[in-house]
Amino acid sequence: MTKTRVAVLRGGPSSEYDVSMQTGAGVLRALGDLGYHVVDVTVSKAGEWIVDGRVKDPDKALLTTDVVFIAMHGAYGEDGTVQRICERLHIPFTGSNSFASAMAFNKDMTKRALREHIFHLPRHVRVTSDNLLDIEAVSNVIADSFGPTYVLKPTSSGSSHGVQIVRSENLKDALQAAVSQYGECMVEEHIQGTEATCAVLGDFRDNDLYCLPAIEIVPRSDRAFFDETAKYDGSTAELCPGRFSYEEKEKIAELAETVHRVLGLSQYSRTDCIVKDGEVYFLEVNTLPGLTSESLFPKAAAAVGLSFNDLIDHLVRTARVYS
Repeated sequence: MTKTRVAVLRGGPSSEYDVSMQTGAGVLRALGDLGYHVVDVTVSKAGEWIVDGRVKDPDKALLTTDVVFIAMHGAYGEDGTVQRICERLHIPFTGSNSFASAMAFNKDMTKRALREHIFHLPRHVRVTSDNLLDIEAVSNVIADSFGPTYVLKPTSSGSSHGVQIVRSENLKDALQAAVSQYGECMVEEHIQGTEATCAVLGDFRDNDLYCLPAIEIVPRSDRAFFDETAKYDGSTAELCPGRFSYEEKEKIAELAETVHRVLGLSQYSRTDCIVKDGEVYFLEVNTLPGLTSESLFPKAAAAVGLSFNDLIDHLVRTARVYS
């Protein structure tokens, strides 16, 4: 019997190269344990596709592939770029299609798409390089609209890269720095509450979309939020299931499912939110959640008896061709 040949894409030209390499390593181990024929395809920081130490054209790197497992994070991996390559080659791949991936990766577009479906969305303003010409006026408008603290984040990024909490008096300088570095950013209303995340998995246990238990995130007291460092250094308490009321858990699950369906996502996703006074506020969605030893999606899966290897096997078996 011929083994299914799975190409694992990891790395990539983004700030999340290292965590992508870790996710890919975990996927490769699991696929090897499961008996799949695996091909390690590393995308360098320069965008070169490397197989067995040789640089190859993407078409040739995936020439004899049955399924592509996308283990990448950030730009290039989550923004629809590699998805478009797989779609062009008509190869099944894990995760969402290129259009849905691009939509979800852009935080401003995501929130605009969800406005009619989700009531609790923190107010936000998109700031681009054009706004730098009158940044003081822009800062004043934002300060008059909501504050006095804000969440400043790049419009397109993951793993909380570039996210910071700023106060009104520092907003102008922070905006100038962020826009200069990322091209555009978002200033979001700072909702102070309990951080949570909820993962959903498609075609699981006779459900077209199965909500895994919500995880409560408790950063260390010296950290203002679940930042880029706290996500991977093991310092944050991640309680699964979280200490939420029954009603809050229902709202969190409903939010995660709504986001997944409205954005047209496929296979799996993880939605981050804030719980405050019994209400659940949407923050962002991850279309390719991390699969490292510190990642939240595998922890939620384990809480319902789904091992890491079985999770990876499920994603390979339910991968599909998009056109």
